[in-house]
Amino acid sequence: MPNPVQKVSVILFVIIFSIGCINLTDSSPVYEKRASRSFDSEKLESIETVITQARSEKRLPGGVLWLEHGGNHFTKAYGKASTTPIHSLLQIDTIYDAASLTKVVATTPAIMLLHQRKQLDINDPVKKHIQEFDGEGREKVTIKHLLTHTSGLRPDISVKGWEGHTECIAKCVAEKLRAKPGEKFIYSDINFQLLDEILRRTTNQRLDIFCEREIFGPLKMVDTGYNPPATKLARVAPTTVIDGEVLQGIVHDPRAHKTEGVAGHAGLFTTAPDLARYARMLLQKGKLDGVRLFDTVTVELMTSVQTPPKLTARRGLGWDIDTGYSSPRGNIFPLGSYGHSGFTGTSMWIDPFSQSFVIFLCNRVHPTEKGPSVIPLRRTIGTLAAEAITDFDFKNVPGALAPLKKD
Repeated sequence: MPNPVQKVSVILFVIIFSIGCINLTDSSPVYEKRASRSFDSEKLESIETVITQARSEKRLPGGVLWLEHGGNHFTKAYGKASTTPIHSLLQIDTIYDAASLTKVVATTPAIMLLHQRKQLDINDPVKKHIQEFDGEGREKVTIKHLLTHTSGLRPDISVKGWEGHTECIAKCVAEKLRAKPGEKFIYSDINFQLLDEILRRTTNQRLDIFCEREIFGPLKMVDTGYNPPATKLARVAPTTVIDGEVLQGIVHDPRAHKTEGVAGHAGLFTTAPDLARYARMLLQKGKLDGVRLFDTVTVELMTSVQTPPKLTARRGLGWDIDTGYSSPRGNIFPLGSYGHSGFTGTSMWIDPFSQSFVIFLCNRVHPTEKGPSVIPLRRTIGTLAAEAITDFDFKNVPGALAPLKKD
């Protein structure tokens, strides 16, 4: 639960923001940038329609869209950042709890930087870096297995019986494999908790510090990081309200919460403009505004299929490509594009073929987690985003993957 300092910050935010939000309605000005000639305006209006419909169905209080193609972009904030205990409107730079986007925006690039610098190799056994991860088949699990969710580990450890990062890792290390490494795709937060520990032991730095120095800082992702400071609290979209207390700037994920907000699987906070910079860097093969973060070969390794051919689930390193989690791709972006989503309502999908990406951020867990799913909305937005791109033939994409035959 929130510590006393965080509770005070939330109370101050509520008092100050309530004063400024009296009589706010959805008719208040909306921040947007529009490159109308680059996109089909009717499709953009259709995106607004489906978001409005989802809001009326209580799937989410609002959301921020960023669609970019060939250097042009459309971005708009729809609806509200919060409804409880106050109503506040969204802005383009509203800060969201990224949830599992943490895996591909923080942990995966951090590990891939170490791979690129030869401080580790993704084919290393996990045991090489975490010596106690041994026995009962664990010694055969590699870093690549963790990155592709083919380690055989179950989805989560229990939230009971431990506190703090060290005890979390002890629980993860003791986990028994549910399948042989490489045999089965099991999406697992444990994989990324172990990757976090590998980075810490390799660099002697905590994940949040490493990412700020090596990724977010160089890319000028100014609002991306763990545990947002009090100075940015008013811009953070809240998540769940628990016993009258709203989680605002406090990580929603219960396991990341128990590790002081810093974890490999969740805990990151970010904005649509920052994620756009990150996606742009990937489309430009590792370089942005004169800064090279990754070699081209590293980006291609990270974003191409790395799961065994026998599996019907296709993943890159960290990134989703073609699995049951691929709803943000919609029905038109080609197979071979990639992306990820987060439990709180965040998602992004990147298409290197058309040089496009779509980001949609929402806090669908506000004020409660019990609302209807946003998965259909993600799929529809992904489809409409591709349909809005008028100068690319998505029906004929050289190099795209062929659909797999499902059993």
